[in-house]
Amino acid sequence: MDILTHIDDPKQLEKLYRDNKSAFKTAFSRIYPQLTDNKLADYWNERLNYDSSEISWGSNKEISFVIIAALLAGAIAKFPSLFNINPEFFYTRNIGLIIFPILTTYFIWRNSLSLKTFVFSAIAFLIALIYINMLPANTKSDTLLLACIHLPIFLWAVLAFSYVGDDKGSYPKRIEFLRYNGELAIMSGLILIAGAILTAITMALFEVIGFKIEKFYTEYIAVFGLSAVPIVATYITQTNPQLVNKVSPVIAKIFSPLVLITLVVYLVAIFFSGKDPYKDRDFLMVFNLLLIGVMAIILFSIAETFKKNENRAGIFILFALSIVTIIVNGIALSAILFRISEWGITPNRLAVLGGNMLMLINLCMISFRLFQSLSKKADIREVENSIAMFLPVYTLWAIIVTFIFPLLFHFK
Repeated sequence: MDILTHIDDPKQLEKLYRDNKSAFKTAFSRIYPQLTDNKLADYWNERLNYDSSEISWGSNKEISFVIIAALLAGAIAKFPSLFNINPEFFYTRNIGLIIFPILTTYFIWRNSLSLKTFVFSAIAFLIALIYINMLPANTKSDTLLLACIHLPIFLWAVLAFSYVGDDKGSYPKRIEFLRYNGELAIMSGLILIAGAILTAITMALFEVIGFKIEKFYTEYIAVFGLSAVPIVATYITQTNPQLVNKVSPVIAKIFSPLVLITLVVYLVAIFFSGKDPYKDRDFLMVFNLLLIGVMAIILFSIAETFKKNENRAGIFILFALSIVTIIVNGIALSAILFRISEWGITPNRLAVLGGNMLMLINLCMISFRLFQSLSKKADIREVENSIAMFLPVYTLWAIIVTFIFPLLFHFK
């Protein structure tokens, strides 16, 4: 659905709206901040959001789909107990396959995508399912662990493929997918908090009257509930984009400067801690986890806010955060290269080296575009483009680590 292309064509906009009203409303809400001084866009904004204070529960078909999908996800999560499968074996390999195929099917169904997209996604999930469960069950295998860690990234990319639909080369659609991920995280967090409160109250109430329901509740209610969270959260964000599209920018705006301050203080504290990332393997792992977390915050913050060049303070904070993150990345990268030169190449070191190099390149691109935006030599959308164009690169690396590394290193 290319609203931007037909933004000045009332007839085509009406056709797009009638083809899929809920999808049109969601997509329009995403791009409306870009459509300044456009009377037709203003009209559609008022039309679509006239009753925005009310919660929409979608059609009966959508509600039925979500209920069936949630039950299916819960049933898949119960496979270990239903079929006497080792839980550790099942969940470490298949955790992503519980949710991503169902979310992908939801977007294919909701956006009325082509049969070709459905078949491609189904084949990708089937290959992933067979491959990850056919790997040798060696608990000491580094390549198995790496495959289990990187497979969800590949599955996430398949979800992105279904989300962008027919606009696979569209950078705005890729950024919209990142925004969906941020909103999904926020809504899932709220649902989990509410679920935790409900769980505590329920157990306490039954405890008072002498019933011990902890085991039953954990094995059935909690399992089905946790499996349903991403599905229900996705449904809510797609049918009611107004619920979180104002909260997400606020969260990003608050946390970006806090993360910047924390990161600067942390870098200073490293010099007084006596920890050495060049020789301390555990510290290097934590360092890389920190890097991945901060990188995710940068991507989310840019994708979620600053849709115009007006917020120079916000752009400056992100620029400073990206520079500090480049420093962190440089330290981690040099530590990995040191460990490789001293003790040789291992699957873990090569995987971390490749991931860090990709993040460093992407960070440099983002920093350059942010600097251009600050100096008014480029639009903030150029920063978004530098993120969107790099997403397939991360996917390619995840595919290499998941499917090639075990063969390359003989499943060691």
